[in-house]
Amino acid sequence: MEMSVAYPTVEEVLQSIGISPKKVYYQLSVPELIEDSIKENMVYLSDRGACVVDTGQFTGRAPKDRFIVRDELTAESVDWGSVNIPLEPEHFDHLLEDMKEFIKEKEVYVRDAYAGADPKYRRRVRFINTYPWHNLFVHHLFIRPRREELKIFEPDWYVIALPNFKAVPERHGVPHENFVVINFSRRMVIIGGTAYAGEIKKSIFSVMNFVLPYKDNVLSMHCSANTDKAGNVALFFGLSGTGKTTLSSDPERLLIGDDEHGWTEDGVFNIEGGCYAKSINLDPEKEPVIYKAIRFGTILENVKFFPGTRTVNYADASKTENTRAAYPLYYLDDSYVPSGMGDHPKDIFFLTYDAYGILPPIARLTEEQAMYYFLLGYTSKVAGTEMGVKEPQPSFSGCFGAPFMPLPHTVYAEMLGERIGKHNVRVWLVNTGLTGGPYGVGKRMSLPHTRRLVRAAMKGELDNVPYTTLPIFNLRIPEHVPGVPDEILNPRNTWANPEEYDRMARQLAKMFIEHFQKNYADKVNDSILAGGPVL
Repeated sequence: MEMSVAYPTVEEVLQSIGISPKKVYYQLSVPELIEDSIKENMVYLSDRGACVVDTGQFTGRAPKDRFIVRDELTAESVDWGSVNIPLEPEHFDHLLEDMKEFIKEKEVYVRDAYAGADPKYRRRVRFINTYPWHNLFVHHLFIRPRREELKIFEPDWYVIALPNFKAVPERHGVPHENFVVINFSRRMVIIGGTAYAGEIKKSIFSVMNFVLPYKDNVLSMHCSANTDKAGNVALFFGLSGTGKTTLSSDPERLLIGDDEHGWTEDGVFNIEGGCYAKSINLDPEKEPVIYKAIRFGTILENVKFFPGTRTVNYADASKTENTRAAYPLYYLDDSYVPSGMGDHPKDIFFLTYDAYGILPPIARLTEEQAMYYFLLGYTSKVAGTEMGVKEPQPSFSGCFGAPFMPLPHTVYAEMLGERIGKHNVRVWLVNTGLTGGPYGVGKRMSLPHTRRLVRAAMKGELDNVPYTTLPIFNLRIPEHVPGVPDEILNPRNTWANPEEYDRMARQLAKMFIEHFQKNYADKVNDSILAGGPVL
């Protein structure tokens, strides 16, 4: 006779790690979470049924308040510095102890989910939230287990997010009341003092950026991915504002994922189960895939309604430029890959917003240049986006995602280079920023032109066309692409004063060289150094 197995309840599992809340709501449905959010006055419904929320003081991540516990596992493996800030184990213990006490009189929302679409490499994560809309965010952004999988779900990791719990710097060893702490040995993330949901998403990305390369020999990447119906995959690396989500959400292709992926011996897989797209100036004609996903249950962060209506004014940046839409991939109907997995990529695109108007709209990179620009992670900050920024400023984020990379950048770069060579991947640099001059003079690259260039590259239309070389940067740029004016392909031709272009090009190249020399010159071989500009 077969014996039945008595699985522990979620309450019992929480008690086993010392958490005893007043009440536990487990794996609630989307409508139930929305109802509870409305009861708590945390959500207003838009005319499309989206959940409009205000994240309070924090409208973005606070990277200086994100810490990694330094212990035997991490002491020699993590790339410590201004990004990966250490916290001693005793301070983590004090934080966790006080969070457990705080939660005793609270109702919590618990959700089990996967990080990683590939069953061989996924991690099981149990999320504990005091905000119901945060639990809805987790439902949207992570991979939802099937009912039968939940019966035997044993978490690899815990994430505890308590926005109303505030740290005491003197006791907890952190500088402010808000914090994100990752403990790789205890396999736990604790978050407090901030309601910005992106901290939940990016904390698990940071976890995967450690465990996948370190333990599984899988390259983790801050990139979006899509494919055509024949299975030809493309990856899009880029920092915020460069068009990563917009370009990968292509009506002509199927989305694999918009932000986080792993690359294995078999191909690529999405780490997430949803999208977290910027919604500022969202346009149904330019971004139809994202716009269609704004429906019942979609979370819209920090947007504003037109006065007297429940219609969202996507152009309103009065709260923040960093307005966001969070939705599950299945909101894309038939425009995504349900498995979250794809073949090895045929093309990789490095996206940059160049506010100096120097870089070309597209250039094909050599393998050495690919390594150089991957480590460089260049984009621009422009006037008005931050206090004190009066003219364009270069911004460098190694691997196009430095805030989330616990290991040395060269670890990810070496893995990427090996895969590019092995699978003969075409690599492209795409400037989605300015043309015809620097900020204040030039204009933004046309999105239709950028889409056409990217599609031409993916279809192989640029494989056998004539190329010319851009001086200083030694970038190979096509001389002709159907559907795109020839004159915009070489950026020097778009400036009214070519000599001024040359001066600014030397200035930008000097910034590249100085940054690379400071951060990577003693960590990479000469061939990668040769992939950069030459003065």
